[in-house]
Amino acid sequence: MSSPLPTLRQVNEKVRNALLRFQPELQRCSSILPGELLSLRAALLRARACLHEVDANSFPDSFAARENATALAEEVRQYRANLEKLQHILPDLHLRLLAERVRLRKAQRHIAAAAAWAGANKKTLPK
Repeated sequence: MSSPLPTLRQVNEKVRNALLRFQPELQRCSSILPGELLSLRAALLRARACLHEVDANSFPDSFAARENATALAEEVRQYRANLEKLQHILPDLHLRLLAERVRLRKAQRHIAAAAAWAGANKKTLPK
C-alpha cells in the first residue's frame, strides 16, 4: 500500500461531511440515501485497513519522512476525533431511521387499504 496519508485525508473529509449531513436539525431522515451510509461504511473500512498498514515501530530517518509522519499523526488524531463525534450522533440517527421506517410502513398500509377500498368500490359500481 502507498502512503496512508491521502486515504486518511479522504476518509476524514467523508466523515466530516457525514457529520454535517446527518445532524437532526438540518433535515429529515428520509433525505438520507442508503448509498450515503454504505459509502461512509466503505470509507471507514478503508481507514481501518490503512491504519493496520501503518507500522507504529518505524522511525523516519529523513526530514521528509518525519514531516510525513507528523502529518499522518495529525490525520490519525482528526480521524479519532471524527469517530468520537460520529459515535455521538449515530444513536440519534438510528432512532430517526427507525421512526422513518415506521412512518413508511404506516404509509404503505394506508396505500394498500386505499387500493383495497377503491377495488371494492369499483366492483359495486353499476355498469
